[in-house]
Amino acid sequence: MTFAELNLNRPLWNALEELGLETPTAIQAKAFSPIMAGRDVIGIAQTGTGKTYAYLLPALKLWQFTKSPFPQVLIIVPTRELVQQVVTEIEKLTQFMSVEVAGVYGGTNIKSNKAEIEVGVDFVVGTPGRLVDLLKDGVLKLKNVKRLILDEVDEMLDLGFRTQLNDIVDFLPKKRQHLFFSATMVEEVMGTIRQFTDYYEVIETAPSGAPLENIDQFSFEVPNFNSKANLLEYLLKNRAEMTKVLAFASTRKMADALYERLEPVFGEAVGVIHSSKSQNNRFNTVATFEDGTYQCLIATDIVARGLDVSGITHVINFDVSDNQEKHIHRVGRTGRAKEKGVAITFFSEAEKEAKAAIEELMGRPIEVRPLPEGVELSDVLIPLEMEPEYVAENTEFFDIDPERAAFHEKAERNQKVNVRMGKRATMMLKYKKPQSRGAKPKGNKKNKKRK
Repeated sequence: MTFAELNLNRPLWNALEELGLETPTAIQAKAFSPIMAGRDVIGIAQTGTGKTYAYLLPALKLWQFTKSPFPQVLIIVPTRELVQQVVTEIEKLTQFMSVEVAGVYGGTNIKSNKAEIEVGVDFVVGTPGRLVDLLKDGVLKLKNVKRLILDEVDEMLDLGFRTQLNDIVDFLPKKRQHLFFSATMVEEVMGTIRQFTDYYEVIETAPSGAPLENIDQFSFEVPNFNSKANLLEYLLKNRAEMTKVLAFASTRKMADALYERLEPVFGEAVGVIHSSKSQNNRFNTVATFEDGTYQCLIATDIVARGLDVSGITHVINFDVSDNQEKHIHRVGRTGRAKEKGVAITFFSEAEKEAKAAIEELMGRPIEVRPLPEGVELSDVLIPLEMEPEYVAENTEFFDIDPERAAFHEKAERNQKVNVRMGKRATMMLKYKKPQSRGAKPKGNKKNKKRK
């Protein structure tokens, strides 16, 4: 099948020609007709298979020009990087159309978002938190929305956006089309989707968790952080084919620790990106990785959802993912657009169980290879690996014997009372009797004198 067979309009077809695209991917071909028919669709496809165009092409084909300033399509994504990516793709596809698009996300001045929305837009792409802010301020109005699109819906639930999604739904018209797309789909996500709609068509180009055939996966057993860092340093130095490497760390602190370990060795050829970095820093880091300046970029799972970088030669799972589905998403960063890719997993004794769960989901083992000669193994743990949590070396600990310790009840006047007391009750507590100005005389004094 070619894009010409999808019955696209001429502006969209011209845009695809400019982009050099002729053949739709499996998810793009399968999703087009059901979406055009107005059905609610759940699209499940692995990373790198063109999910974004799978919902953008029919949504743009169905778009109609109106004089209304209110958006017709609302696209919700979990990260600011993904907002920028989707906005960029819309701009590419609408270079021969008069479609206005706005991307909104936190971490930026909301006034600029308000100004952009107030001018009038056709498509709004945003993160849940910033969308809720704009809705509650009354700037963003969704009464004309015909299609609600949630991309990476599973990640939005993982990040705790359920409440914001429910708030957004309250502002939407009852009659609308729902499109849900993700690389993974678990039962919790399906339960959330059923809150939106009961009548949907599931389009799955590959079972959730199935590995991409063009990605070569293998692993090394390495005992700890320092040994893993030594192995990664060796591979980056000695494997000429490792020109654009994406290394996943489990947490922001672990990502920073790995960067601090590698930066003195590789200098400006290594970078790090995670949610604690500023917005400009994250965008600049992605651009630097894209242009090939970085040989290795260290990232966490959350920001990787918005990474749309071509030509990633290798994915390194520096830490084994604690979620089997996320492992599939990680390795899907390489081997995109039918290119060959390599995914290497470093695992320790403590991570064997997580690795086994991933293998069970994929239905195949991840080959364990012997460590290359020359890789130094260390028995020194870094503070992040220690149990209990790391504390300063000069910290002193001492035990308190509860039987010999001195405990006493607070005086009544020092005890905190959560119930607000009236003046009479306060005086009663303080003086053991109510405050009084004395008993009032009975009858009228003047009348008594007259008698």
